[in-house]
Amino acid sequence: MANTIFLILVGSLVGASSGLLGSFMVLKRMSLVGDALSHVALPGMAIALTFSLNPIVGAIMALTFAVFGIWYLGEKTEVYSEALVGVFFTASLAMGILITPEPELLEALFGNIENINLFDGLVTICGSILIFFGAMKLSDRLLLGVVSEDLARSMGVKMHKVNLAYLLLVGLVVALGVKFVGTLLTGALVIVPAVAAKNMTKSVRSFQIMSSVIGVASAACGILVAQSLGVAPGPIVVLISISAFLLSLLFKN
Repeated sequence: MANTIFLILVGSLVGASSGLLGSFMVLKRMSLVGDALSHVALPGMAIALTFSLNPIVGAIMALTFAVFGIWYLGEKTEVYSEALVGVFFTASLAMGILITPEPELLEALFGNIENINLFDGLVTICGSILIFFGAMKLSDRLLLGVVSEDLARSMGVKMHKVNLAYLLLVGLVVALGVKFVGTLLTGALVIVPAVAAKNMTKSVRSFQIMSSVIGVASAACGILVAQSLGVAPGPIVVLISISAFLLSLLFKN
């Protein structure tokens, strides 16, 4: 019972923080960035396993490196960030599959929150708190950038730093999510609750709140259903969030 409560707490924090950042992704039309970055975590996890380190540490390091690389190249070249993300995505996926030990490959791809330990839980709790505070701190400037980055710059907002900070938060939430649902499904954990919430709400603030609520509900219900069925929670969590999206279409209509 205590273990189930712990898993629900950790999963709910991942769901809430993923949903919150996903709301900004939808507004910024960056819906595929979370999915692409999730694959960047794979080689980091593989390297961590090779050196007997915790995979979540490797995922955070790989994603941090990738985010800085994408941001720097985006600032110094004329290549769009989405294209750079695609380059990092394909290279990382190929490298990750090549070097990840075969016994751990399935869990790396699809995750398994039931194998989470105390260290993973503490990292998730601290990381989620950091994401919430960071997102709230950046919220007004991110929303102004959604309206017009040129307008934001004319008002003194350093959008290149805001975008870097936002990408780092996305990288962190992806690193937390890969242990939960794996590298293949983390993008859905970030985007689907946000898309569902957008169909149900009319203001930005209610959109952000509803996105987090759907993320929490999907995670908690997914863990409980998966335990009752004896299957991995990751795919169940994603399917529940997709069900929420399908129901949200009724609100939109």
